[in-house]
Amino acid sequence: MFTTALGLRVRRRTAGAAGAVALLAVCAAPAAADDPAPAPGLVLEKIAPVDGVRPGGTFTVPGRFWYTGTEALDKVWMTYTVSHGLSLSDVPSNCRAFKTWGYDEIPTGAMALCEFDQQVKPGVAYAPEGGLKIGAMDRALYERLDVSVTDYEAYPGDEATSGPVPGTGPALKLVEQPDVPAQEPGTPVAEDAHFRRTSVTAANTADFQALDQAMKGRVGDTVDLKVGFRNAGPAWVQVYRDGVPLAEVEVELPAGTTATKHPNCEKVSARTYRCPFDLVWADEDEQYARTFKVRIDKAVDGAKGSVALVGKLGDWDTEHGNDKAPITLQVTGGGSTGGGSSSGGGSSSGGGSGSTGGSSSTGGSGTGGTGGGSSTGGSATGGADTGVSGDLASTGSSSALPIAGAAAAAVGAGAAAVLVVRRRRASRG
Repeated sequence: MFTTALGLRVRRRTAGAAGAVALLAVCAAPAAADDPAPAPGLVLEKIAPVDGVRPGGTFTVPGRFWYTGTEALDKVWMTYTVSHGLSLSDVPSNCRAFKTWGYDEIPTGAMALCEFDQQVKPGVAYAPEGGLKIGAMDRALYERLDVSVTDYEAYPGDEATSGPVPGTGPALKLVEQPDVPAQEPGTPVAEDAHFRRTSVTAANTADFQALDQAMKGRVGDTVDLKVGFRNAGPAWVQVYRDGVPLAEVEVELPAGTTATKHPNCEKVSARTYRCPFDLVWADEDEQYARTFKVRIDKAVDGAKGSVALVGKLGDWDTEHGNDKAPITLQVTGGGSTGGGSSSGGGSSSGGGSGSTGGSSSTGGSGTGGTGGGSSTGGSATGGADTGVSGDLASTGSSSALPIAGAAAAAVGAGAAAVLVVRRRRASRG
């Protein structure tokens, strides 16, 4: 059984090798290639969204399809791909399961490739008897499910990190669906008619908590200050809100200090900064922070600062009592301000599961160091930073996204070449 989900990749057969990148070179007058005319093929029925599934619960995928060719197929394959909060449990014995790394802006996931050694007649609808069972994990929230049916084996390529693992559950078999109207043999269909994607929404929450921090040093020292938030869970969060960061924090530095570096944060006033976190996702029980360089200019009695989550969080966060946390400063060798150091790791009260505050992982972009770690003489006690433009710290976890990009151009007399490359943007807050 796999309890981790894989990247959602659709592998389609093209006129050349499956999954190959095509270069089109026109050696006479430039001309646009016409799209291929629709042809008969396999059609997968639309799959309705699944809403309100409970963490720990299961649901089944019907996967009804038909074939519009004129001759029967001897065999078909169905592929089920689930996102990070879903699991493949009780994998049938005629299926193989894989784990894969994430790609582009998609985290790791899991896939089941099922083989049906049965004849599929044109114009007749079929479905796996009983459907495939999918589980919702404790971290499930906004999930995705991809299903495809092909007349070839859509075996995963380099993205597979483990597998195949043969299923051990009762074999799935195809049964006819007389109540489903199938298209007539010979009917042309869209190229992607064999593929469907649907959403799965779990009845779950995630608690984003501001990280409290403590600074310590002498007047004249420049110390590290990690500012950010922690997702206390229980759910991980992956949403797409164009132009809106997943989270944003406002930082107010204690009096008597100056930020000499504030990576990817906007200065609002003398000691106040806004820091958007343009994360693709935030894993449960992980924290995300940026490192300020703060100079201690003088000891100011009673000086203190704060870090606060601002802007509108998603509906997944229903606990707001921990959206703000203190920043304390202890000046050594000349008095102290703001009391002693505070507890670390964003450990303010609120819903969601706890964490030691020292762990961090990539959330589509990267993560920061621990909350509550004091800094002395410019040396931070939190996790290591990437050192790249002051961006989020990275631990190199399995959900870190590889950067792939390439471009090529060929110029010749009366010739043009076009290379279409999908480039992944490594999203960093």
